[in-house]
Amino acid sequence: MVSSAGLTRRPLKLTALGLSAATLLTLASAGCSASVGGAPPCMPPEFAVSPSSAKAGDTVTVAAPDATCDPRYGADARISIVFIDAAGVEVLNSTAPMADAGGFTFTVEVPLQSAPGAMAVNAMPYGVDWCDDTGRNNRVAQGELQLERASCVLPTKPLNITN
Repeated sequence: MVSSAGLTRRPLKLTALGLSAATLLTLASAGCSASVGGAPPCMPPEFAVSPSSAKAGDTVTVAAPDATCDPRYGADARISIVFIDAAGVEVLNSTAPMADAGGFTFTVEVPLQSAPGAMAVNAMPYGVDWCDDTGRNNRVAQGELQLERASCVLPTKPLNITN
């Protein structure tokens, strides 16, 4: 289309479509991009459950090494540990001390009421934005945080409960 001034005009629908596509592409790629300062998001370290099979009443350990990045959880950091048995019942919900870099060791007896089968063991930093895939370090902020899980999957490991 050519206006009376000789300038080319683009149809409004195509311009809006192009802007929408560009916006979606930017939003989709922003979730795991580097922060403004250039540092990538620092996720909690991978944890393990040992042993991988136990009976109700046996002792198990849930542990993680310090992260190789700098998550800065703070001096009073805690880890939340939740056990959900094969029947879908939450049989344990506890917290334990965690290092500033995310390392922790939590030893506990498998609750006696645990149903046999595959138990889900969840471990995540307590009271902070543990799912920081935004590139911002939300752990440094003072005061109470509004927690919102973005696109991270709940960190879960299996524990086989036998009779």
